[in-house]
Amino acid sequence: MATSSPAIAVDTHDDYPSRVFDTPQLLPRRDPVLYSEPAAGDQLPLSAQQLDSYEREGFLLLENLFDEQEVAVLRNELEYQKEEAAKGGSAKVITEPGSNAVRSIFEAHTLGRIFPAVASDQRILSIVEYLLASQVYVHQSRVNLKPGFRGKEFYWHSDFETWHVEDGMPRMRAISCSISLTDNYQQNGPLLLIPGSHKTFVSCVGKTPSKHYEQSLRKQEYGVPDDESLKKLVDDSKIVAATGKAGSVVLFECNVMHGSNSNITPYPRSNIFTVYNSVENVLQDPFGGLEPRPEHIANRTDCNALQKRFVDYRALAGC
Repeated sequence: MATSSPAIAVDTHDDYPSRVFDTPQLLPRRDPVLYSEPAAGDQLPLSAQQLDSYEREGFLLLENLFDEQEVAVLRNELEYQKEEAAKGGSAKVITEPGSNAVRSIFEAHTLGRIFPAVASDQRILSIVEYLLASQVYVHQSRVNLKPGFRGKEFYWHSDFETWHVEDGMPRMRAISCSISLTDNYQQNGPLLLIPGSHKTFVSCVGKTPSKHYEQSLRKQEYGVPDDESLKKLVDDSKIVAATGKAGSVVLFECNVMHGSNSNITPYPRSNIFTVYNSVENVLQDPFGGLEPRPEHIANRTDCNALQKRFVDYRALAGC
C-alpha cells in the first residue's frame, strides 16, 4: 500500500501509530500472540490444536462452556440490569443510534453479585492467564444487547487500535471474552472475525476529536479501517461468523479485526463482554494525545489481579 508523509507529528517510539498519517498503513505486529511457551509435561487449559488455532487465527470458539442452568441465571440477571439501565441517567448506559433502546451497559463486572463472579470464573481465567502468561485485570466490561428486528451493527474495527490511541494500552497483551446469552445464528448479527488479521495493525486515518467516545460507543467514525485495507485482510483470509448455542464463549485477541451485522430477525443476540489485560500492560497516557476516556470505559484505578474462583451461579441467584 502506498505511503506518504505524516499529516501530523508522529511519535517514533510508538510501534503502532494510528490516526496520524494522511493515508492508511498496514503495519506488522510486534508482539507475541501466544505469550506462554508450552513445555513437555505441562498441564494445559487448552489442547495443542486449540493453541495452534488461536495463534494462527487470533480467536477461539469454546462451545457450551456454560450450561443451560447457568445461562438461565445470567439471562435473568441481564434482564434485571437492562430494566435498571432503561431508567436512564447513567453515562455507563449506551443507547442505540436514533432511539433510547439500550445497546450496551458498561462496567458489567461491578453490577450486582452475578456479573462480578463471571469475570473471575476459573474456566475463563485459567485460559486467559495461560495465553497471556500473566495474571490479568478487567480493562473494560459490558453487556451488549442486539434486540430482534432493530439491533444495529458494530462496524469493523480492531479493539487494540482504539485502546492504544484513546486509552494508552501499550502492547497487544489483552484478550476479549464474549459469553453468548442467546443462540447465535448466521442471520441475527453474530460476531464476525477475519482470521489472521491480528498479525497486521491497520493504522487508520483521521485525527480523533475531543471526547469522541461520547459518539463512538453508539456509532464509531474514527479508528475505523478503510475499505482497501479491509479488502486486503479478507482477500488474504476469509470472514468467519462465530455462531453457536447460548453458553458458548469466544475468546479473541485484542488486534483481530471484527464486527457484526445489524439484526433484522426476530431473534435477539446478547452477550457479556469482558476485556482481560495483563497486569504487566497497564494503561499509559493515550498515544493519540487525548484526555483519557472515563473509567467505566478504560479502567486505570483497579488493576489488581483477578483471583480465579469456582462459581455456583444457582446459589448466587438464590435458586
